Amino acid sequence: MQVRVLGCSGAIAKDCRTTSFLVDDDLLVDAGTGVGDLTLEQMAGIDDVLLTHSHLDHIAALPLMIDAIASRRAQPLRVHALRATIEALRAHVFNNVIWPDFASIPSREAPFVSFHDIAIGQTLQLGARRPKAIEVLPAVHTVPACGFAVRCANGQGPHWVFSGDTERNPPFWDRVNALDVAMLVIETAFSDREKALAQRSLHLSPASLVDELAHIAPGRHYPIYITHTKPAETGEIMSQIDAITADWQARGVAQHDIRWLQTASVLTV
Repeated sequence: MQVRVLGCSGAIAKDCRTTSFLVDDDLLVDAGTGVGDLTLEQMAGIDDVLLTHSHLDHIAALPLMIDAIASRRAQPLRVHALRATIEALRAHVFNNVIWPDFASIPSREAPFVSFHDIAIGQTLQLGARRPKAIEVLPAVHTVPACGFAVRCANGQGPHWVFSGDTERNPPFWDRVNALDVAMLVIETAFSDREKALAQRSLHLSPASLVDELAHIAPGRHYPIYITHTKPAETGEIMSQIDAITADWQARGVAQHDIRWLQTASVLTV
C-alpha cells in the first residue's frame, strides 16, 4: 500500500498545501488544497474520500474536485465522515449557496456524491480495485473529529495511522498500542511559543507532542511523521523538536524516530 502526501501544511503559502493523502490511487484521506495537484484522471480514479473533520483546511478541495470530475464518473463519489461532519458539509458547503448540492444533482437517484456516516471504533472495508480496511480512531478537537488506521484488507499488513487534528488523547493511544503500526502521522500545529493557543484550539505543540508520545507502549518503535505545522512556525517547531530529540540522546533515554512529512513524498506501508 502506498500513501502519497498531497498536502501536509496547516495553512497555505507558496509550496504549502493543506492536509490530503492519496492511498494507492482510489482512496483520499482528507481533501485539503493538495488535491489540486492531481490530474483530472487521477481525481476521477478516486472512489472514496475519508474526512477527519469539517474544518476548511481538510475539506477545501472537495467541492471543487467533485465539480471537476463529475462528468467523468459513472458512480457517485463516496464521502465517509462522522455524522456531524456530514451535517456541516450539507449545511454550510453543499447548500446551493456556497456550492451546489451535488448529493441531489443531477438527481437524488443518481447524484454526483453520496455521504456515508462513520463512527469512532468502526472498521470499514473500502476499495473494489485495491481493498483496504480502515478503523476510525478517536480525536480531540474543537469540532467532532477522528483519525484513521488504514491497512490492506487482507489483514496481513501493518497500519498507516493518521491522528487527524487532535490535542491530548489517551483513548487514541490505547487503541494504537493494540495495532500493528507501520508508521504514525501526527499533527504538531504550533510551536511552544504558541502553546496556549495550541491548547485552546486543541492542537499539539512540541511539548504536548512529547507528552503524547510517552503513551507509546514500551518496545514499540516505528517512524513518526510530523504534519500540519503552520507555515509561519514550521522552522521554530522543527528546531524545538530537534532540541527535544537531542536532549533524549544526551540523557540516553529511549528515543522515537521522528521525521518531517513533506508534500509529494510517498510512504510505502
